[in-house]
Amino acid sequence: MSTARVAGAFLIAMPVAFNAAFGMLAARFDYPDILRRPTAEVLERFRAGGPGLVLLWWCFALTAVLFAPLVVLLSQAVGDADPTLLAVATTVGVLAAIVQFLGLIRWPFVVPYLARASADDDASPARREAVDVVFQSLNRYLGVGVGEHLGYALTGAWSVLAGIALTETAEVPGWLGLPGIAAGAALIVCSLEFVGPHEPSGWRVAEKLTPVTYVVWSLWLAATGVALLA
Repeated sequence: MSTARVAGAFLIAMPVAFNAAFGMLAARFDYPDILRRPTAEVLERFRAGGPGLVLLWWCFALTAVLFAPLVVLLSQAVGDADPTLLAVATTVGVLAAIVQFLGLIRWPFVVPYLARASADDDASPARREAVDVVFQSLNRYLGVGVGEHLGYALTGAWSVLAGIALTETAEVPGWLGLPGIAAGAALIVCSLEFVGPHEPSGWRVAEKLTPVTYVVWSLWLAATGVALLA
């Protein structure tokens, strides 16, 4: 298979896997709304999910890993675009994959321990308070700071750069780059959700914009993948 066809397959498979895992987490764990509830309730729901929920979080984290080869393959597939633009886009995209993975990987590896510790019958009030502090700190550092803020910003920047590259290549119709540029710009706005005064939701505009933007972004990736396969 040519590089373009492999890239096309990744561009279709990655958003499908991402949205499937996200949908299952929403159905089984009420994600992401569950994150706005008290720590004890979140960890209780996490324990109730059992090993299946842990495995689901692990699969969700791996969708971020899939983004790295997607970025590299797309840059190779549209190699007739500006080489400097493609080099920057590849670097930014791989960084986006890394930070999103780091933001998600706490769920299958760290949160199970915190859930067990909070349910220990011998745990003192001080220990349960420590669990709460650690859980909320991880949410704000890895979840909001690394995964959402940096993840959204870098993914948005990559989408803008990749969209520009698509307007320069002969491999796909040039108009396909325009939705990527628009979705990328919206993702950069979404990365500023935390700046708002509303704790823990942040800036309401970004909060409402994020799910719609990810749907558009996923459809853009899939459409680009179909164009490359064709």
